[in-house]
Amino acid sequence: MVPEADVQNVLDELQRLRARVPLLTGALAASTDGLIVAQDTPGIEAEGVAALTAAALGVSIRMTDATGRGGFRELLIRGENGYIATYAAGSSAVLTLLAEDRINVGRLHLEGRRAGARIGEMVDAAQDRPDRPAPPPRPQQSRGLPRRTTTPDPT
Repeated sequence: MVPEADVQNVLDELQRLRARVPLLTGALAASTDGLIVAQDTPGIEAEGVAALTAAALGVSIRMTDATGRGGFRELLIRGENGYIATYAAGSSAVLTLLAEDRINVGRLHLEGRRAGARIGEMVDAAQDRPDRPAPPPRPQQSRGLPRRTTTPDPT
């Protein structure tokens, strides 16, 4: 999973995105298997949205494969009361945005794609970092100077 410091960076990106696009009502980053990385979704059950995003992502990937359209990039769903947009975020995460019906869809895509790319870089970098094991304990050293030993001169 993503280390806590990186989770905070992803959350900061989600909050900046919501500040730039006022008609966004929620934003979450999740792994492609539906586990939340970070979320800013007031009033929405984020775990359920992340799980549904993973399911929709699976169908979307099959559709792009079956139709020869290449790898998944984004999915847009329009309901009576707004939009749900999902964007690829690196190799192992997705960004899902919830927006009001009045949103400018072009702006939604512009900001969502950019944020997805930034979040993808953060998540991929966090997962690519090797776990750094603690250095081995250092042997105890005497505090004095090393003793010099001499061997008798055979002459």
